[in-house]
Amino acid sequence: REFAEQVLPRIVAGGYNTIQIMAVQEHPYYGSFGYHVSSFFAPCSRFGTPEDLKYLIDTAHGHGLAVLLDVVHSHAVKNTAEGLSDFDGSGNQYFHAGPRGDHPLWDSKCFDYGKPEVRQFLLSNIRYWLEEFRFDGFRFDGITSMLYHSRGDKAFGDYGDYFGSDADTDAILYLQLAAQLIQELKPGAIAIAEDMSGMPGLCKPLEDGGLGFTHRLAMGVPDHWIK
Repeated sequence: REFAEQVLPRIVAGGYNTIQIMAVQEHPYYGSFGYHVSSFFAPCSRFGTPEDLKYLIDTAHGHGLAVLLDVVHSHAVKNTAEGLSDFDGSGNQYFHAGPRGDHPLWDSKCFDYGKPEVRQFLLSNIRYWLEEFRFDGFRFDGITSMLYHSRGDKAFGDYGDYFGSDADTDAILYLQLAAQLIQELKPGAIAIAEDMSGMPGLCKPLEDGGLGFTHRLAMGVPDHWIK
């Protein structure tokens, strides 16, 4: 509520028309900047109640601002005391079994998008944030890690790097379904893919064989600005 009342007017005065909110999904360790999610359907308790979040979004809409959720469907926290990591005791109810289920760079768990139950869980999460809180769209975090079996930890030089055996077709299917669902539930909603790899077709329509996102956040470009 403090943000809604004191900061939103300054954002509007600055000429902006959209804000992206990160660290919304509940997470146990804030050193992860909110990216090690434990409770996908819970607004983070650090910042207030669910009603406070709704107040922020409604107030932003009153100012003419669109509000995007920085949604994290690329991985989940490893903790077993909270979250999904060992929810049923098997360690891989929602995730890949064995080494493939562990993200070596992020120290987190990797979803198995080939399981219908996992796709349904994550798609339900998309619907929840759109309908219950009236977000205007999403910035999908870390999709490079989803798109490739190598988690994208490589150089990309030709089309074989994008569409060869390294491509995770289960994750690509999930992202296509998510993009389609977003537009069915809220036509014209924003769906941003945060990608390091430059995967061709991310913003092509599904009927043209693309993934259906409306925007790409090309994370590799700022590295060149720095250089």
